[in-house]
Amino acid sequence: MTSLSDHQLLVFWAQLAALVVTALGLGAIARRLGQPAVVGELAAGVLLGPSILGEAAPDAFAWLFPADPAQSVALLAVGWLGVALLLLTTGFETDLALIGRLGRAATMVATASLVVPFVLGLALGFVLPEVFIGPQGDRLPFALFIAAALSISSLPVIAKILTELGMLRRNFAQITLAAAMVNDVVGWIVLGVIAGMASSGSADLGRLGFTLVGLVAFLGASLTLGQRAVDRLLLNVRQSGDNLRGALAVTIGVTLAAAVATQALHVEAVLGAFVAGIVLGRSRYLHPAVPQHIEALVGSFLAPVFFATAGLRVDLAALADAEVAMWAVAMILVGSVGKLGGAYAGARAAGLERREGLALGAGLNARGALEIVVATIGLSLGVLDESSYTVVVVLAIVTSVVAAPMLRAIVRGWHGTDDERLRLDREAALSRNVVVRSSRILLATRGGPGSIAAAQVLHFAWPTESAVTLLTAGVTRAELAPLEAVFHGRSIERVQAEGAALPVAIASQLKLGFGVVGIAAQDAQRDDTLLGELIDDVLRTASVPLVIVRPAPSRASRLPAAFSRALVPVAGGRSSRAALEVACAISSQLGTRIVLAHAVERSPTIAGRGRVGEESRMAVAQELLSEADTYGREVGVESSGAVLQVRGAAGATLVRHARIVDADLIVVGATARRLEGRPYLGAVAEQLLTESEATVVVVVLPE
Repeated sequence: MTSLSDHQLLVFWAQLAALVVTALGLGAIARRLGQPAVVGELAAGVLLGPSILGEAAPDAFAWLFPADPAQSVALLAVGWLGVALLLLTTGFETDLALIGRLGRAATMVATASLVVPFVLGLALGFVLPEVFIGPQGDRLPFALFIAAALSISSLPVIAKILTELGMLRRNFAQITLAAAMVNDVVGWIVLGVIAGMASSGSADLGRLGFTLVGLVAFLGASLTLGQRAVDRLLLNVRQSGDNLRGALAVTIGVTLAAAVATQALHVEAVLGAFVAGIVLGRSRYLHPAVPQHIEALVGSFLAPVFFATAGLRVDLAALADAEVAMWAVAMILVGSVGKLGGAYAGARAAGLERREGLALGAGLNARGALEIVVATIGLSLGVLDESSYTVVVVLAIVTSVVAAPMLRAIVRGWHGTDDERLRLDREAALSRNVVVRSSRILLATRGGPGSIAAAQVLHFAWPTESAVTLLTAGVTRAELAPLEAVFHGRSIERVQAEGAALPVAIASQLKLGFGVVGIAAQDAQRDDTLLGELIDDVLRTASVPLVIVRPAPSRASRLPAAFSRALVPVAGGRSSRAALEVACAISSQLGTRIVLAHAVERSPTIAGRGRVGEESRMAVAQELLSEADTYGREVGVESSGAVLQVRGAAGATLVRHARIVDADLIVVGATARRLEGRPYLGAVAEQLLTESEATVVVVVLPE
């Protein structure tokens, strides 16, 4: 095995430094100009390539980028690792359920965006002058190569553009990703057939069959057996505690294994990384910090290297030849019209809006570095010559650079269908929430009506896609049935624990990734605790929000009714916001009227000066109520509010106000603290729990 010399290593590190610094700098400039960073990153390669640096400082260019295969391989390895991890993060955001709902559109767009540019490219290949055909090429393989080049879309570039434009969750973006994946797969299979024809004069049908069958088997196994294997690996990591390093190790290992599998099937390795991202992203056990850590590394280092390396291959000097320049323009026009027209036709045939069809075409038109790989293969096989190679590379760069501004112009002022807007608004609201998110729910119960009330609160407050784990102890099948009925329509997991070991079981389950724990206050086991021994134990150890539900005393022996009016004490801070989120979510489902209240202690009276600070206290109170009302209106809930003058304890004032407004539900926020050896939720929350006649929900945030 031959190792790199000291000089080769020096050049390698200099290459990385030059590419990263230039790419990040031009990427920042591109963002300032309203373009995605990938535009600047591609331009960085052109700047450092033979077209500019090679002309301005040929000696420096020759030293920095020598014609050394080992040097090129080392740099390309870093770039391909970057694009694999980029597609891994894209897979995290790919929503198979959404794509499934848009399946007909995705299929028609993928088909039309392949067929139309392929046919046009084939025709172009037959009219291009003989001088563009490589020394080992005949007209048919050459024309097929041009057709394949015009058909391919670059999944990495498309993913980067959509991510940086903040459009990845749009319907058209998910269809674009699905269609781009199909474009890539079919494009590489066709490329393999053409390469076989070029090298041997006939297609290798055995290799083609192996790729097709293997790819279908890989995709099927990844989403079934592979999903279960990934879940088991991540579960083992989760059970060892907050092990981010272990979760990252599993993520990288699974990604590399999937990349090896697709490369062995003669399809690009990055497709395997994309599938790995989908599988990992679907796992409930994936550590939430993993995507952010990988995205940070990719965005700041690896992806810029890949895109800048792609730009290095562009030599604009060849365009000085008028004939080459003319055919380059023709290929850009034919390729863009074919991809845009094909995607638009497929979208319209599927019943999508005009703008959606144009957006799909603009996104899929980006061909990026994969087009350059196609051109490189054609050049190495002798199918393309230097001129046709340059034309294809220019097509790749221009379509990638133009895609972002074109896409931005198309979607400006267009927010999709009503259903899409509702989905996006809901996702945005959930992402800003403190506690009500699309996270998994853990309901711990020993049975009884109180647990049914807790189940109702969780079911109406949390999004329907949030799955539920019922952690039970001493619960009969008959007692479990009402809980399952409350959570109808959700994914439900049942876990049994011994009664005495329920706190231990809760602690063990929380390692597996939950966003909230629900529990009923009537699960008390001792008389000397406010909420019961079980809740006290959970409060001592819980690292996630806890929703405690104490049913109204009058409803203790029967199922609780739907809530008609909810009182929400507003105090500012995260715990108060969390309670407001729960109350508003319930209101949006049940039509429960929201009554906001802020308790203000009466200021002391000083002779000659009246009540000190009264005006400022009232101003703060009104501001807090206004902020709470604004949040409610943002999520479609109307509310009324009042500032309460405290007479005695604030909790007692709120209890009286609940009676006055006829509230049958009180939702209050709290933060768990320690007091005299037991968890303490604050005087207001504890007084409401002990004295109110309404159902009380305490949303407790960990300290």
